[in-house]
Amino acid sequence: MKTFTVSSLAALALLAACARGEDAQPIENVSLVDKAAVDTLDEEAPADNAASPLPTDAWVGKWIGVEGLVLDIQPAGERGRYVLSVTLMDGTKSYEGTADGDLIRFTRNGRPESVRAATGDQTGLKWLAGKQNCLMIQQGEGFCREDGTAPAAGNAAAPVPAEVAPKP
Repeated sequence: MKTFTVSSLAALALLAACARGEDAQPIENVSLVDKAAVDTLDEEAPADNAASPLPTDAWVGKWIGVEGLVLDIQPAGERGRYVLSVTLMDGTKSYEGTADGDLIRFTRNGRPESVRAATGDQTGLKWLAGKQNCLMIQQGEGFCREDGTAPAAGNAAAPVPAEVAPKP
């Protein structure tokens, strides 16, 4: 009886496998081809991302504010990480910053802050009025450079015309 049952099960399995009949078509292995293409793209993507600089990388260095105020941005090892040294009237304090698109985000005194590209006029400081190569943390807290490189994220490689020094 067991032989008949095993034979019957084998026959049922064979019939089930062939049940589609004449209109059955082979199954294409599209998912394996697509997966291989995705794996290739995934392998290449990190190399492309690592090679391209972040817009905020152009901001590395010293930025001068009014009355001796300074913003110094330095890389902190990992891509998109910075050490921000901010010298204000009450001294210098350092913060860890992280690139976020057109900003460097950091926390100061328990509050979220960010550094962004600005013009001297946008800083609200009359001493920086007319300058184009500036960064600001908040209104009244701006820093500029005279080196002619553009701070604008997304356009970091485009030079800004050097400003003409005022005549005495």
